Amino acid sequence: MIVAPELASAKPYLVRAMYEWCGDQGLTPFVTVFVDEQTVVPKEFVKDGAITLNIGSDATGGLLIGNETLEFKARFGGVPRQITVPITHVMAIYGRENGQGMAFPISDSASTPTVPAKPPESETLAAKKEVAKPVLTRVK
Repeated sequence: MIVAPELASAKPYLVRAMYEWCGDQGLTPFVTVFVDEQTVVPKEFVKDGAITLNIGSDATGGLLIGNETLEFKARFGGVPRQITVPITHVMAIYGRENGQGMAFPISDSASTPTVPAKPPESETLAAKKEVAKPVLTRVK
């Protein structure tokens, strides 16, 4: 039996391609990332378990979109910070000006949680208003 080798994720290649596309189109590339203990971002800007970051050349220094991590330096409220995001945590990359881009699942890695620790308030309210489920009866 011939076993095919496991292929590497295409996500880092697609993120790099969308970053280049944004630059070619004159758009500001933004990424939205899932935040957990592996993600090094300013926690005070995290909302609903995610953060959106400007990764344009005017906003970052030393940007590296590697196969495992997205890394750069940026200022938040005038304070310089080192940002490190696992590529598996990138949920989307898009142009700020028109919203065009690409979204990704965050469950590329088995160790990556698939939901934020705290559900958004809108989901909590929807769960409270849930309608009674129908019941099936067996008829002979």
